[in-house]
Amino acid sequence: MPKENRRRNAPKNGKGDSRCCYYRAMRSSNLPRSRLRFIVPALLAASLLAGCNPAYNWRDHTNQEGRYKVLFPAKPATFTRPVDVDGLRVEMTMTAAEVDGASFAVGAATAPDAVLARAALPAMRLALLRNIGAAEDAAPSGQDSLGVDATGTANGRPMRLHGRFEARGERFYQVIVLGPANAVPAAQVEQFLTSFTAQ
Repeated sequence: MPKENRRRNAPKNGKGDSRCCYYRAMRSSNLPRSRLRFIVPALLAASLLAGCNPAYNWRDHTNQEGRYKVLFPAKPATFTRPVDVDGLRVEMTMTAAEVDGASFAVGAATAPDAVLARAALPAMRLALLRNIGAAEDAAPSGQDSLGVDATGTANGRPMRLHGRFEARGERFYQVIVLGPANAVPAAQVEQFLTSFTAQ
């Protein structure tokens, strides 16, 4: 299967918007020294998915700059923008694909050192929980890998967040599936999350 080409700008989806590479700013209100912003999906529509839904067209994606491989369920789009992760300013590259209102996304960035890369993981996790109004919990700091499985709401609709956050040396990643609650079959979530490999 061919590698996907990296593109800096989010392309149009043919309807005059750019939902295929949609993003949304988030802040962490309880982190006074930071303006924690992440590029995340703004999901507005939901469709129930069957486990063998033909909309899932899995393909390999290799990001040479981010040094990772992953399987996407549809053709992804990529863009890069500056973000502030709990006071750490970095260029984050987001690559995302949408299937029936659910987003499958990988964010990759590089910190000045490995300690700061690990510190970014709980900050990213917390910001995503707050984005959907999910219950917050204290993730351990200083870890190379964290996970999340939470429910919340967005625009008044129930949402489900699945994700993993990893640090590899100075690089750190967020790998998430965010969509309407119970819309994405567990097998599809598992395939995406487990296919991610940092190189």
